[in-house]
Amino acid sequence: MLHRSPRASPPDSPSVRATLTVTTWVVSLASCYSYTSNTLPDIKNEEFIKECVRLHNMFRSAVSPAASDMLYMTWDPALAQIAKAWSSTCQFKHNDRLKPPHKLHPNFTSLGENIWTGSVFVFSVSSAVTSWYEEVEDYDFETKACRKVCGHYTQVVWANSYKVGCAVQFCPRVSGFEKLSNGAHFICNYGPAGNYPTWPYKRGATCSACHKDDKCLDKLCINQERDKVKSYYSIKYPDWPISLRNRYTSLVLIVKAFVLILSVIITILIQHKYPNLVLLD
Repeated sequence: MLHRSPRASPPDSPSVRATLTVTTWVVSLASCYSYTSNTLPDIKNEEFIKECVRLHNMFRSAVSPAASDMLYMTWDPALAQIAKAWSSTCQFKHNDRLKPPHKLHPNFTSLGENIWTGSVFVFSVSSAVTSWYEEVEDYDFETKACRKVCGHYTQVVWANSYKVGCAVQFCPRVSGFEKLSNGAHFICNYGPAGNYPTWPYKRGATCSACHKDDKCLDKLCINQERDKVKSYYSIKYPDWPISLRNRYTSLVLIVKAFVLILSVIITILIQHKYPNLVLLD
């Protein structure tokens, strides 16, 4: 989803206004540190990971009306690797490999994606994720109507999306965003994808629609078994996680193994028939 600047005026809803007051405070704290091209965090940076997860869950807990089925979101290294690979292309558009027939992730058929692009000097995870959430101002939950852009918000609070992986890339120039120089290109990918034609979550008492094996944590449904993750990486294209080994690569490995076994058998037969034969290295 494309980034837009949040509107200056808060919505009329007291609950949303209170939430945005809190998020503004969070942004002000995060903005105390300014990144440079050499200090943007990597996808393995613990503080970066914690901030991405914390902010997403904070906003998911704060939805109004309350959600009965909102899943707790946890970090996924494979999603982060996908975000890193795409952000490194410095393109202000969506990755067209996130949906079938492509399958970049071992567990999810389709992936969601949010994009934020701005000056490297003003970037923070907080400012980016907050700007996505503030699209709630233009979203009417009752009718699912959106006055402007709401896709970032609905993906952040999509109840069934329980995995997130983010990456930020320094881009001297971003294709499709030519007016910007020295940019921070921030991307989050989500599994499974949200933003299909329905409500982002079920309205109701907090955690009342959680799975029977779930627990309720900060108004979110959490399940340790569901949150376990395995990382798979392509042999041929290490930047792109995949669910199944590349078929061509698998065929090559099988043929190599067959040739090796056949060579051993032939060697044994020759030595058996010609015991005095000396094989030189």
